[in-house]
Amino acid sequence: MRFVDEFRNPELGHAVADAIAAAVEPGHEYRIMEVCGGHTHVIYKYGLNGLLPDNVKLVHGPGCPVCVLPIGRVDDGIAIAQHPEVILTCFGDMLRVPGSKLTLLEARARGADVRIVYSPLDALRLARENPDREVVFFAIGFETTAPATALTLMRAKAQGLGNFSCMCSHVLIEPPLRALLDDPDVRLDGFVGPGHVAAIVGTDAFEFIPRDYSRPVVVAGFEPLDLLQAIRMLVEQLRDGRHAVENQYARTVPAAGNRRALEAMADVFAVRPEFEWRGLGSIPHSALRLSDAYAELDAEQRFEMPHARVADRKACRCGEVLRGAISPTECRVFGTVCTPERPLGACMVSSEGACAAYYNFGRFECASATSA
Repeated sequence: MRFVDEFRNPELGHAVADAIAAAVEPGHEYRIMEVCGGHTHVIYKYGLNGLLPDNVKLVHGPGCPVCVLPIGRVDDGIAIAQHPEVILTCFGDMLRVPGSKLTLLEARARGADVRIVYSPLDALRLARENPDREVVFFAIGFETTAPATALTLMRAKAQGLGNFSCMCSHVLIEPPLRALLDDPDVRLDGFVGPGHVAAIVGTDAFEFIPRDYSRPVVVAGFEPLDLLQAIRMLVEQLRDGRHAVENQYARTVPAAGNRRALEAMADVFAVRPEFEWRGLGSIPHSALRLSDAYAELDAEQRFEMPHARVADRKACRCGEVLRGAISPTECRVFGTVCTPERPLGACMVSSEGACAAYYNFGRFECASATSA
């Protein structure tokens, strides 16, 4: 298939759904985690959940980079933004994520210079255009976006831009998955692997799951048929008693990943000893900082920040959603007190958040499934 409408073909979708139904064992519940929040949005936008047998349950994972940042880390970014000489730049999703007292959007309303960028290179351009200001890029994301940050920092260093720095909040995909698999209260039968992350790290990076935990993984693309085919491949592995990493997204994802991107990351970043995750607590070796060679561009060394650990609001259950312990609709404030217009937690803010997916598309799931 080459064109987008082929990947959204209703007849093929129903045929794959029939194959899934034929492969599952009646009476056995299959719990499959789609790690990436982008997959969650596709599932509910196209009503794929309604095409699956009742005993195939999709569980949402910690793959939304905005959602997994703890409140204390948001507070750190706001603290930097409140310096009068600073222009803080970030992706648009970060603006409305609640800190302990403010969002970045509210900090901007109170006078902080906070600007949306679509690439870290936009932040670098602002630094060149504003030599009398300190421009800070609030970097977030898994391995998907880390190479762009690394290449920007390499360029900033080469150009000698002394007024540019980075608050690095990039995280790694393997440690949180291990944390989930090591949790005796979390039962998962298999994983739909994140295609964007895998395009950088490769499918080989997920071999630890079948090797150490005897669970199958299928790396998937982001069209409806990609996800249905990945689920079919997973249930067929489970039916046959196999545990392997398979690549549904072979048109984009190589086994060994993107060598040049990984080399850039290895040059610019080092692994943090500990990092706090929303809902998962502190996970060793799960995030990146700037390496010693790039320490002069590290905003955490230039500015005072609280570095406080802040508990989630009691009414917000984002952490449980990220662990796959509950679905968004099981949170009592979902869709009432907590909406995209007035979010209590990051899962309702982000374009990859599970709560936002349920709110925007879940109400139309049945209708979408019928017309698919």
